[in-house]
Amino acid sequence: MLSTTRARLHRTLILLLVPILVAAGSALLPMTAAPSDAAVSGALGAKWTRTAEGPQKYPGYSVTPDVPIKMSDGTVLRGNLIRPADKSGRPVSEKMPTIVNLTPYTKMVSALAAEVVNFPVLVPQLIELLNAINLQGTVLSGYNDLVGSLRSGFADSFSYDPKLVRSGYNMLVVDVRGTGFSQGTWQVFGDRERRDTGEVIDWAAEQRWSNGKIGMAGASYSAINQLQAAADRPGKLDAIFPVVPGADIVRDVVAPGGGVGTGFLSMWLALVNTSKMIPNVASMLNGTFDWKWLGDRAKDPLTYIDVMLQALTLQRPDQATGETRKLLTEGTDRRKSLFTDVGRITTPTFSIGGWNDLFTNSEARMLSGLKQLPDSKKKLIMDDGYHITVGAQFGTPGNPPKMTALSRAWYDKWLKGIDNGIDRYSPATLASMPRDNYLQGPSFPLPGYTHQRQYLSGKPSPSIHTPVAGNGSLSSAKPSARATRVVQPGLSNVCGKDGAQGAAGVTALFDFCGRDNRLAEVAAQTFTTAPVTKTTRLSGWPAIHLNQRLQATDGYWHATVNVVSPDGRSQVVSMGQLMVSLREVDRSRSQFAANGDVIDPFLYLSLDHYKPVRPGQTLAIDIPMTPTQAALRPGDRIRIDVYSLNAPKALPLGPAMWASKFGPQFIEIDPKAPSWVNLPVDRPLR
Repeated sequence: MLSTTRARLHRTLILLLVPILVAAGSALLPMTAAPSDAAVSGALGAKWTRTAEGPQKYPGYSVTPDVPIKMSDGTVLRGNLIRPADKSGRPVSEKMPTIVNLTPYTKMVSALAAEVVNFPVLVPQLIELLNAINLQGTVLSGYNDLVGSLRSGFADSFSYDPKLVRSGYNMLVVDVRGTGFSQGTWQVFGDRERRDTGEVIDWAAEQRWSNGKIGMAGASYSAINQLQAAADRPGKLDAIFPVVPGADIVRDVVAPGGGVGTGFLSMWLALVNTSKMIPNVASMLNGTFDWKWLGDRAKDPLTYIDVMLQALTLQRPDQATGETRKLLTEGTDRRKSLFTDVGRITTPTFSIGGWNDLFTNSEARMLSGLKQLPDSKKKLIMDDGYHITVGAQFGTPGNPPKMTALSRAWYDKWLKGIDNGIDRYSPATLASMPRDNYLQGPSFPLPGYTHQRQYLSGKPSPSIHTPVAGNGSLSSAKPSARATRVVQPGLSNVCGKDGAQGAAGVTALFDFCGRDNRLAEVAAQTFTTAPVTKTTRLSGWPAIHLNQRLQATDGYWHATVNVVSPDGRSQVVSMGQLMVSLREVDRSRSQFAANGDVIDPFLYLSLDHYKPVRPGQTLAIDIPMTPTQAALRPGDRIRIDVYSLNAPKALPLGPAMWASKFGPQFIEIDPKAPSWVNLPVDRPLR
């Protein structure tokens, strides 16, 4: 039955893809290859690629859909079991390692994605043709990153890789409780969902087709789930390969800097809440429809939509109730369930992240956080990508191998004991923004960098040739005169790198949104350095210390650190935001420079630390910024952009909106109380 369904799918795809192939071929332009870096890809990378993409041990694979897995509370989750098969399509009898993937996006979508991406002959050719269309340097420069995920292995990480299965692995893709065809209500990383993961792992390890070795796979939600499972059950997993994972969900996407992450959350909650209502049509036709599934969906059809709306509309902190209050108060069980202590992990962990990803703060801390693992068992690649475009160029010259090659090597090493050299790959492989070459080293930040202040000044910079709200300068000297800069709210970040990050990378299709921030700077107060004369690198967390004043009892700041090229292009390499009333810093969990400056402020982000200000009061704040690995070439400059809004990526929490009424905010430039950015550099800036 399954093979017949697959054959019909293949015939349909042929009819759809042939005209697309013709159109793509007519638009074909050759891609320019970057020079290869042997340390990043090299001989080992070529070996892993041949292993992953060459002939496999088994000729086929078999899919058993909707396998019931009963949890300890009686709730039934459903998963697709994919196993190697012989020429007749029968699953082989050998016991072998099992890779588990838990997803809220329905395993039906994963199955379809895997079939489409790995469709024989036509789809691989189509993918190569689409990737060969070079739109770099055009208004649609982000096109190549968006289609690159089809070739790079990202799509296989999201679904499953049939070649990995055919090499001798079982794959189990399970709908998270309350999503897909699984019973229950969606927990969104709640305690019960975290227990489910452990029970699925135990179930898989005990089945007749399993040899007890368990790995995990998946991207985004499924990557977070991997970290949680490895931290909750140390020693129960043998290998994980999380792609774009988060460990601190509140600070990453729910309330970064105290702003509600509406850009991503609204889109994401709508997607999952819609897809979880899709019924199992096959069960309706054969009379096995799960009525408990329907009853569970009726209990909570719009999970967390009410929480987001309350967070945006409450006028005072004491009006927060239920899940909203739990989410916005540190120390609650709900808040704890959204945090993963990666220091508990003993499972070999290979993470893929991106400097523009939603979870970049968690990803960049991965190596330092995995305290129990030696370098051989922890690896991190940080790409210059967004949530849906991370690794888009993997597998091309100068870039790391495809994710399918890296994950296959990782599983082979830790689940099968094959000495393939993956344990000797550099612990940190870091794309250097904005030009995307890679550096490797033992950690992030890379060793040999020190923090240096650059002070904000009212003196205009000669680098500005496009409209901005205000033009100032940066230098290592304190300002000599007082000045006040007015920052008015605006919507220019709809088309900026920060907005593209909130949209998971979709708007980065356009060059002027994803790779050039000059359009967004229309609403910014900008401060720019003199050009550097020698290559200067950044590695770590920039810190922005702002001496500011509000007309209201609350306000909201957004800032970016940009590399500005001689032609004027302004490219964001770090971004951050802060709701002023939630400015209080937990110094015990923050990082400091040698001179005592806080360079990585850890905010409480809790209603019991809510502190409005007195209107007209001048107050210093520290804005938490995202980490960066970047390079300035001779002639480049550093620019700081300061805004009072970064919609649609984030909106202030309700009390801040009601208090500020989106009024003007002020930067006070004062020689006695200067504002500055502290940059992690490998050589001093002027």
